[in-house]
Amino acid sequence: MNPELGQAWFRVAIFITLVSGILILVEPRDSAEFVISVASFVVGLIFIGIVVIAARRSIH
Repeated sequence: MNPELGQAWFRVAIFITLVSGILILVEPRDSAEFVISVASFVVGLIFIGIVVIAARRSIH
């Protein structure tokens, strides 16, 4: 993986995770927005994992 490309995707994944994590703290728990924020948080964590695995595989 190109280092600049990996860094860009990692920043996108961190942005998704941080923003959704902040929204989880602010949204009421019984709202649809809370569910979407939790789903976005999970997707962000999965995305971070995929980027880290792809970066490690490209090193070897």
